[in-house]
Amino acid sequence: MSTVSKKVILLLGGGLLLGLSRNPNNYFKILKAIGKEWGDIDKRALHRAIKNLYKSKIIDVKEDKNGVTTLVLTEKGKQKVLKYNLDKIIVPKMKKWDNKWRVVIFDIPESRKKIRDALRFHLKKMGFFEFQKSVFIHPFNCQDEIDYLIEFYGIRRYLRFLVAESIDNELHLQKHFNLL
Repeated sequence: MSTVSKKVILLLGGGLLLGLSRNPNNYFKILKAIGKEWGDIDKRALHRAIKNLYKSKIIDVKEDKNGVTTLVLTEKGKQKVLKYNLDKIIVPKMKKWDNKWRVVIFDIPESRKKIRDALRFHLKKMGFFEFQKSVFIHPFNCQDEIDYLIEFYGIRRYLRFLVAESIDNELHLQKHFNLL
């Protein structure tokens, strides 16, 4: 797949990311990035990439009654967007910690062991503290990132996200995250 094709998928996926984002600041960052990237694409290469993506059933073309044509990601395209962004996912550090803990609890069945292991890997990579095998803690707001993982792996029914004001071994966690 060409670089332009990947860029088109990611740019269309910006709409998907907007839908997953609950933070208004993230909306503006995503919109700004999308606008800049669209402007940087060579128009001929863009036309070829769109044609190839359409043939590959990654995007679909919708035309409304006013003759306006819209490009939309198919389910196959949405999965590609999520896959391209999965390796880049991080939890942004807050300027000032709000003294709340974000707790991810999951119970993914043995039949989906590979997904469970991949989720653990990504949570650790994102800086979460493994409190127990299926309980991870982070001090910073990460609801959008967790929603992203939930959507990518299709595990909404197996995962819960909590915001806690205190944890009994909080001092240990504060040291771990350099919050003291």
